[in-house]
Amino acid sequence: MARERLREKARDLPDEPGVYLFRGVEGQVLYVGKASSLRGRVGSYLRSPRTLPPKVRPLVRQARDVEAIATRSQAEALILEDALIKKHRPPHNVRLRDDKRYPYLKLTAEPFPRLVVVRRPEDDGAQYFGPYTSSQAMRRTLKLVHKLFPLRTCALEIGVDRVDRPCLMFDLGRCPAPCVGKVDSEAYGQPLEDVRLFLQGRMDAVIARLRASMESHAAGERYEQAAHLRDQIAALERIRERQVVALPEALDLDAVAVALEETRAYGTVLVVRGGRLIGREGFHLTTPPDAASAEVLAEFLDQFYTRATAIPHEVLVAEEVPEAEMLAGYLSRRAGARVRVRVARRGERAELVAIAERNARLSLKRAAMAHTSHHEPAMEHLAEALDLATHPWRIEAFDISNLHGQEATGSMVVFVGGQPRPDAYRRFRVRAAGQPDDTTMMGEVLKRRFSRGTAELQDTSVAHGKFSDMPDLVLVDGGLPQLGVAVRVLEMFPGLETELAALAKREELVYRPDRPTPIRLPRRSPELGLLQRIRDEAHRFAVDYHRLLRSRRALASLLDNIPGIGPRRKELLLKRFGSLEGLRSASLEELLSVRGIP
Repeated sequence: MARERLREKARDLPDEPGVYLFRGVEGQVLYVGKASSLRGRVGSYLRSPRTLPPKVRPLVRQARDVEAIATRSQAEALILEDALIKKHRPPHNVRLRDDKRYPYLKLTAEPFPRLVVVRRPEDDGAQYFGPYTSSQAMRRTLKLVHKLFPLRTCALEIGVDRVDRPCLMFDLGRCPAPCVGKVDSEAYGQPLEDVRLFLQGRMDAVIARLRASMESHAAGERYEQAAHLRDQIAALERIRERQVVALPEALDLDAVAVALEETRAYGTVLVVRGGRLIGREGFHLTTPPDAASAEVLAEFLDQFYTRATAIPHEVLVAEEVPEAEMLAGYLSRRAGARVRVRVARRGERAELVAIAERNARLSLKRAAMAHTSHHEPAMEHLAEALDLATHPWRIEAFDISNLHGQEATGSMVVFVGGQPRPDAYRRFRVRAAGQPDDTTMMGEVLKRRFSRGTAELQDTSVAHGKFSDMPDLVLVDGGLPQLGVAVRVLEMFPGLETELAALAKREELVYRPDRPTPIRLPRRSPELGLLQRIRDEAHRFAVDYHRLLRSRRALASLLDNIPGIGPRRKELLLKRFGSLEGLRSASLEELLSVRGIP
């Protein structure tokens, strides 16, 4: 009866583009779809059940009504479909999980624009860049923009708020001070255009513009301005050198892939601009049972590109997807030029898609492991409370132990899925000279850890090194000073997308980069308990190693005063007994069992 009623409704639908909604017994939305022909697409669901794909059969069984909304174009249908999926969260649709958490960079539409972080783009005339799935990468980009390009950071209303003198940012060369009229809108627009190109990944165009400006200043004997531009160009060229050349042509494209397992999936987008691989974005997806990979890929493409702010020339995929032409038309309209959605079958393009597929599979595997952990709620709450881009599946904590700078040691403990992994623990004997403080020593330990890790990742002969597994979250013991040194170390390794946090004792406050105030987690919350447990384990491991080194030094000093014990025999005894306590408790037989002791 219900099927026949649905067939009658389908026959009355227009042969036009639009969006359709299947509803259940209580009127709840089960599925939202788009179509170039509403009558044809909805009618295709109501054929014989034997001819329907496995994913569609449960939907048709549960459906009691269908509602259609005609649109003026296929592009409007795609946008409306995405909005309705976000609003109703239908169980039979593929959905981006926690999409509300992905931030954007916004270039405001003010007379003298600023670059700020926002959660949702609006139709306000501003220009948006994103979404960024790694808040750490996004804030690193924001800091780099403010370092390289003179844009104002204050929220003053220029021309309305009265200001007598410029702030410190002007003295540092970070702001041209439009608040006191030191720059007009035309001159301010020059670095603004460079910022736009930089955020779009068009590094070559930025460098070319700056080089032309530098030569103009030099020709006019404005050597100070020319020198400043020279330094800007050098910094940008260093960034460009670290970007992987993905294509011999200077093309803009995205390589997109999904990995699928039961009702979980992961979508990965490799971003290539000007022929260089400049970034990677990853998204957790929820999927209905029995969903085919092509359907998941198609819905992921729709939802990603209705949110994305940068449109490439090509979108590369591994297999044909439904309604690819509709998506290509929508993207072409937004880009103002033809955009192709096509299968990459050979050459560099196929290799890029294969890399995207591998990344998606690995990310899905990690997500599945996190899902099976009984610590998942704590990791979920921790990700939400600290505004992390993903579940902190692998957390590494670092601590320093020393006595007046003597026998300083650093520890690295690893928790995977909320559980300690002692086989992955590492300890460091700090080499810093003089009387260094804790922050200096922390910086040394972190730098050594990530230097080793990146070296192992770049060495193809190392299948799995001691440091090649990178953390989702680095936790340092301390407050803002320790966090600051961790941020500076991570900036030395731009390819890493590791999140950072510091946990201070006493009040147990959590500090995060670029956050003016610390985060106070609920005292009895599982997320705070997890952080405390990891921090305390790092402290224990550091103190144990420090005690061992002190004991060995005491033993060595004692042995120096014994006639007949030279460097070789001292080394043998230290190796055999390890500490002063071990030597004191040794029997005569044990002492004589050491080879070389008379």
